[in-house]
Amino acid sequence: MKFIFFNRFFAPDLSATSQLLSDLAFHLAAKGEEVVVVTSRGLYDDAAAELPARETSDGVTIHRVYRSRFGRHFLWGRALDALALYLHFAVAAMRLAARGDCLVVMTDPPLLSVVLASAAWLKSCHLVNWLQDIYPEVALGLGLRFPPPFGALLVGARDLSLKFAACNVAIAERMAARLLTLGAPPESIAVIPNWCDDEGVRPRPIEDNVLRAEWGLSGRFVVAYSGNLGRAHEYRTLLDAAERLREEADLLFLFIGGGYLASGLRAEVERRGLAPMFQFHPYQDAKLLPLSLTAANVHWISLQPTMEGLISPSKFYGVAAAGRGAIVIGDPKGEIASLVTRHDCGAAIASGDAAGLAALLRRSMRDPETIDRWGRNARALLDGEFGRRRSLLQWETLLASLQLSSVDAHELDATCVSARRAAE
Repeated sequence: MKFIFFNRFFAPDLSATSQLLSDLAFHLAAKGEEVVVVTSRGLYDDAAAELPARETSDGVTIHRVYRSRFGRHFLWGRALDALALYLHFAVAAMRLAARGDCLVVMTDPPLLSVVLASAAWLKSCHLVNWLQDIYPEVALGLGLRFPPPFGALLVGARDLSLKFAACNVAIAERMAARLLTLGAPPESIAVIPNWCDDEGVRPRPIEDNVLRAEWGLSGRFVVAYSGNLGRAHEYRTLLDAAERLREEADLLFLFIGGGYLASGLRAEVERRGLAPMFQFHPYQDAKLLPLSLTAANVHWISLQPTMEGLISPSKFYGVAAAGRGAIVIGDPKGEIASLVTRHDCGAAIASGDAAGLAALLRRSMRDPETIDRWGRNARALLDGEFGRRRSLLQWETLLASLQLSSVDAHELDATCVSARRAAE
C-alpha cells in the first residue's frame, strides 16, 4: 500500500498543518513505508516562493502541483486558489494512485475530501479524512452565506465523503462528536490529537533564555501569542484588557507569527496607542521554537465560541511543551479551556470579558508561584496524555489496520478467483 497525502503546504513550509504532515510523512518513510505528498509549490508566508515541482526528501516523494496566484487575504482569491488546487490535486490523485493505495486528505483547502473521495472511488483506494476543521460549518459560523441550493449541496457532498471514508480522523473529542451528528459512521471515527516537537521544546527557566535579552524582554512580564491568528480567533478582548493595563510598565504582549487577523491586530495596536506594550515578530524557524516559546511567562490562546467542535487550537501543545501556562479566551466551557482549568495549567476567560482578563493578568504579574505551577502542570499533562510519539504511534496503528484490511480483501479476491477457476 502506498500512502498519498494531500495538503496545501509541506516542508520546508513552517505553517501548522505543514509541520504536522511533514512529521507524519517523514516518520512513516523512516519506517519503510512508501510515502507520496501532493502539495502546492508555495509557502504560507511567502507569496512569491516557487518550490521545485518534484523532489525526494528523506524518503518522501513530493509532487508540487500549483502555486497560489490570487492570494489568501481576500475571499475571492482564496476561492480561486482553492478551485485550482482541487483540479490539480484530483488530476494528481488519478495519475499517482493505484488500486488499494491510501489517500490521506487534510482540510486545506477546505472540503478537499469532497473532490478526492471521487478519485478514491474511481481508483479503488482507501480514503482517510484528516480533519483539522469542519467545513462548510466553519465558513457559516464566520458569517459566510452560500446562495441556495449551493450550501445544501456542499453539505450533502461533504457528508457523503465522510460516509465513504475508511476513516475520519478528528483532532479532538468534540470534533469527533460533531462528526457523529453529521452522519459519519461511528466505527470510522478516530481521535488523534495534533502535536508539537515536545522533545526539542522543553521547559527552560526565564533567566536562561538568550532570546529575551536579544528581543529586549528582560525584566518584563511577557504574555505571548505564537502561531496563526486567523478568522476563527479574536483579539479585541486582549486589546481592551491592555488598555486597562497601561500603567503596568513591566507588562509586554509578544506576538510571533502571522495570519489573516495579524495585520488588523497590529494596526489596532497603533491606533489605540498601545505600541509600547506590544512587540511583533514573524514566524520563527523551527530551530528557534525552544527559545521563542519559552521567552514568555504565559501564553494566550483564542477561539470564537461558535467554532467549538469545528476547530481545536493545537498551539496549546507547543505552549505546554515549553512548560508555560495558557490563558484561553473564548468559551470558558470549551474543549481547550476546560482542559487547562481541569488540569490547573492556565485559566479561561470569556470572549469580551476584558475586565476579567485585565484582573487576571494583574494578579499573574504578582504571583510567580501560580505561573510556575501552571507551567509544570502543563508539561506534565502533555507528557501524560499527549505528545508527538503517542500521536505518531496512533497514526501508525491506524494505517497498519488499513493495510491489513487491504491484504485481507486481496486474499479474498484471490480465493474467489481460484474458486471460479476450479468451478470452470
